[in-house]
Amino acid sequence: MKMLLRRTATVLAGLFVLFVLIAPSDLEKFTFEAFLRVPLEGLIGVLVLVLLPDRIRKPFAIAGGVALGLFTVVKIMDIGFDMVLYRPFDLVLDWPLLAPAVDFVDVTFGRAASVLAVLAAVALVVGIVALASLSVLRLSSVAARRRPVAIRAVALAVVACVSLAVPGVPVYSDAAATSLVDHARRFQAGLKDQEAFAAEASVDAYRGQPGLLSSLQGKDVVITFVESYGKSALDLPDVSAKLAQGNQRLKAAGYTAKSALLTSPTAGGGSWMAQATLLSGLWIDNQQRYRNLVASDRLTLPRAFREASWRSVGVVPGITQAWPEGDFFHYDEIYQAQDLGYTGPRFGYATTPDQFTLEAFQRAERSGEHKPVMAAIPMVSSHAPWSPTPDFVDWSALGDGSIYRTMPASNDPPESIFGRDPAAVRADYGHSISYSLESVISYVERYGDENLVLVFLGDHQPAQMVTGEGASRDVPITIVAKDPAVLSRVEAWKWDDGIRPSGSAPVSRMSDFRDQFLATFSSPRP
Repeated sequence: MKMLLRRTATVLAGLFVLFVLIAPSDLEKFTFEAFLRVPLEGLIGVLVLVLLPDRIRKPFAIAGGVALGLFTVVKIMDIGFDMVLYRPFDLVLDWPLLAPAVDFVDVTFGRAASVLAVLAAVALVVGIVALASLSVLRLSSVAARRRPVAIRAVALAVVACVSLAVPGVPVYSDAAATSLVDHARRFQAGLKDQEAFAAEASVDAYRGQPGLLSSLQGKDVVITFVESYGKSALDLPDVSAKLAQGNQRLKAAGYTAKSALLTSPTAGGGSWMAQATLLSGLWIDNQQRYRNLVASDRLTLPRAFREASWRSVGVVPGITQAWPEGDFFHYDEIYQAQDLGYTGPRFGYATTPDQFTLEAFQRAERSGEHKPVMAAIPMVSSHAPWSPTPDFVDWSALGDGSIYRTMPASNDPPESIFGRDPAAVRADYGHSISYSLESVISYVERYGDENLVLVFLGDHQPAQMVTGEGASRDVPITIVAKDPAVLSRVEAWKWDDGIRPSGSAPVSRMSDFRDQFLATFSSPRP
């Protein structure tokens, strides 16, 4: 029995090490064929361990096992980041993103869930490192006792790799080495990124320029970010129908719209980085850049409007605690979740339904006689996990939000998007985007006038469960106005007519929008 247990332990240890070395860092590539390969790193590891003197083999095996365990943790991070953010984990720049991930679990599923998630993550890391160390130690011990057999097995595997090699049909795998090299390159680039960002930020053609935004004098300019509204949403039935219907409704109300696509610096998450990119005119694709940005004196769109005598406000229902970086944008007023007067229930992650957020902004800033206002409003009803979603109600019935308590969905706990039927997740996503778009379109119908200029756009694409593999990072952007003079100035942009950009619509980087907007609506131009 003991012999059987030892052999079983050896086989399991070997399978674990093989799996770690061969497994792709992309879940989409987990196929049966992907594991029918010989890991070159494993062959080299066996040779090194069996040829080492006995007195130092054990320490080397333990050290190698710890390294293999940490490599496994990084590979798991790679898979998770690829599923959500469309890219591998960055060993330099991505550690700060773990805190927002915990906050998301806390806000969406509760404090107990976030504590359990952290404890589970720590236990998983410790367990993986321990398992890898024990596995390598076990294999090295077995190989050392049968050194001639181990060496012949390695030689046989090498011969098989060479003799069975067929173009296009890989027999061996160097996935682990390739992954390490890629991470090393990203690590080096991450170390240099701060210097690169400083060089980019030092150029600001509009800082201190006179006549900024002079062509929009007297207008209320509202920029709304629709959470997770990506290019992939345009072909979903709910969204496509809402855009077609909304376009007709806005035309009937006397509005003209132009649309295009922007390439977001992020995907699947990181809304704050996309929003900072659009408002600052700098490419913010990691937390280090975001921290450096908010510590700088960069001219943002809200600040430009404020310096041009607008009242500048930020309506941020996703913010529920202290937000010191809000000062960087130079808003005259910041409305956080607790400032909106909402007494209804939460709908998943969203603290406030989008329709209520827009109504609260209208009451606070645009009712009656008022100074021209510029507002940046991130809307959160379409934030993952996209279920439950509130119903759209008559504007006059919104009140303090207590009407939402009557909606059955308000009592439903949010569901994780992982582990669910992807078709159901896509349907929920489309429904939530449709709701957010209805809130924006209906707001224009109800509260729009000659002096309203509305820009609405997505901040990033949703997770790959919705988009599928290989999706772009493009998001729709639309400008809506009733005054013909406003739209005539954007003709040079060559954007598509209407609120739905076509597949051939112009595409530009999100960081280009600030300068494009300031150049179009300012005089003189720098």
